[in-house]
Amino acid sequence: MDEDSRYEAVRSRDARFDGEFFFAVETTGIYCRPSCPAVTPKRRNVRFFATAAAAQGSGFRACRRCRPDAVPGSADWNVRADVVGRAMRLIGDGVVDREGVAGLAARLGYSARQVQRQLTAELGAGPVALARAQRAHTARVLLQTTELPVTAIAFAAGFASVRQFNDTIRAVYASTPTEVRATAPRGRGTRRVTPGAGIPLRLAYRGPYQSGAVFDLLRREAVSGVEEAGGEPGRRTYRRTLRLPYGTGIVAVEERTGAANAGTAAHPGGWLDARLHLTDPRDLTTAVQRLRRLFDLDADPYAVDERLGGDDRLAPLVAARPGLRSPGAADPAELAVRALVGPAEAGRLVLRYGKALDAPSGSLTHLFPEPAVLAEAEPHGPLGALTAALADGTVRLDPGADRDDAEAALLALPGLDPAVAAAIRVRALGDPDVAPPGEDVPDGWRPWRSYAVQHLLVEKELESK
Repeated sequence: MDEDSRYEAVRSRDARFDGEFFFAVETTGIYCRPSCPAVTPKRRNVRFFATAAAAQGSGFRACRRCRPDAVPGSADWNVRADVVGRAMRLIGDGVVDREGVAGLAARLGYSARQVQRQLTAELGAGPVALARAQRAHTARVLLQTTELPVTAIAFAAGFASVRQFNDTIRAVYASTPTEVRATAPRGRGTRRVTPGAGIPLRLAYRGPYQSGAVFDLLRREAVSGVEEAGGEPGRRTYRRTLRLPYGTGIVAVEERTGAANAGTAAHPGGWLDARLHLTDPRDLTTAVQRLRRLFDLDADPYAVDERLGGDDRLAPLVAARPGLRSPGAADPAELAVRALVGPAEAGRLVLRYGKALDAPSGSLTHLFPEPAVLAEAEPHGPLGALTAALADGTVRLDPGADRDDAEAALLALPGLDPAVAAAIRVRALGDPDVAPPGEDVPDGWRPWRSYAVQHLLVEKELESK
């Protein structure tokens, strides 16, 4: 989009572009999402930014009305396989907070200077600024949804000091942390949080969202002890355990149907309600990003449906299920093992080698076993080869992994066939354009072949019932 097209999106308050770009108003010093309900500013006073971090770096504060920091992420970072896309996925996973810019650069295979230069040139902000914007959003969520002390929130959000935390919150929100906490929405019970109640979240998405198909898949694949999906269709709850950098977590995500799920002009997007129980609140950012990948919440359904809906074979499927997603994985290494062995064998591995939770929650009793544990316990055959490669880094499936390199490394393992490698590429690596071997998937469906295959699988599932 050029700047004139972006301004037209702002004038029409088009929520399809929320998170794809941001606009700032020079006369007010505020930056917003395109769908902000405020009076449209004059064109000469508007500046456009690729990221919230770039707007903040230019001295603009987040709008209190439209909350531009709470929009879905840009679909570009899921689609792109270049260094900028890989870097953004890693920053979203909290790598800069945990390992610094040097750690980010090492994962990407570039120098820190190269990473800084490429991100700044394209996005208007470097990795430190991008991570700072993310920390500010995490801090706002914790301030407004928990009763954690402000000092604890500062470090949980990833800030190095309370002073840095206070300065950032004032710069981004033009308020002190205490003032941000006082503006928490009151109608959703967001402040009724006790230490055992977890952190309530709304996981935003753009456009229509076929939640039923996603929850159907998660129910079919659920591994006992690690996952469960219960309730009536349309009102189901998916729960699972999470292994996170600083501790463990249990998450519950609610299925939503109805108007807010329809993606109409009146409801251009929606959200999934979730609740996170974390042993360490520093894991909030990472946990949220992994859930977003699992539920494919940062996709651009308009672009996907426009391309696939123009194909004669797919057009009726797209019309029947607009906004169908291609689910990812909450734990890429876990997904790889499960893709290889299947749900039943995965359940056996959990019971035998999984780490038991200190405090089980209903049927959720274990974490999925780590690759190193499985490689030592069952070193033979394809499972041993895969888990050893995951444990020693021969196969990398983290958000910044090069997809082609990862697939090549998978195919080099004994006993791992192309179909399994393709499934891992779709789910663990979030590749939107994978054609499973032996399937009739024409190039005309690029760059959304993973979504096309998902349409065919859902249709096949319905026909078999």
